[in-house]
Amino acid sequence: MLEQNVTHRLIAADFLTPSYRVVGRIMVPNSGVTGLMNDTTNSFMEILEAKLARLHMPTKLVGEYNMIDLVKPNVFAVCLTRREDVGPQGLARGGYKKLIQYLVRVTTPVYELAGTLEWTGRFDFATIMVEGIRDFVPLYDATLTSILIPQLRIESPAILFNRRHVDLLALASEKKE
Repeated sequence: MLEQNVTHRLIAADFLTPSYRVVGRIMVPNSGVTGLMNDTTNSFMEILEAKLARLHMPTKLVGEYNMIDLVKPNVFAVCLTRREDVGPQGLARGGYKKLIQYLVRVTTPVYELAGTLEWTGRFDFATIMVEGIRDFVPLYDATLTSILIPQLRIESPAILFNRRHVDLLALASEKKE
């Protein structure tokens, strides 16, 4: 049930799990998708007007539901249609310090992501992976591709990836030509 003193709004998003792509709408608080996904008081979320497709057949719809419940820790990534839906700058980026933009590649057991990670200070993998309590980290101007089904490719102004599923994170500047 929604709290009376918190403004909520519906936003569209794609949710990627190990086996499904779920396209639907979620009710988010003022803290945006970052606040919803990183809320440690609830491991579940409701997706409204949900459309499901199996990853190995990304263009074939296997079900439509008025509402489904999704387990947040099993979500690999959330793709958004607008950068603003990530949430307030201080929450999305972990503070209001000067940001440095890093072009990165992120891999999980199922997906590859490429985009811009906005981070305060120098790039430090250990800090990015364990700092704070947030599991979902935003990438901007990002692309997500399924490793085994490359036809599943999503370009998005913002993608939140679940750092608990990350296999590697590499700086584009470190790539050999």
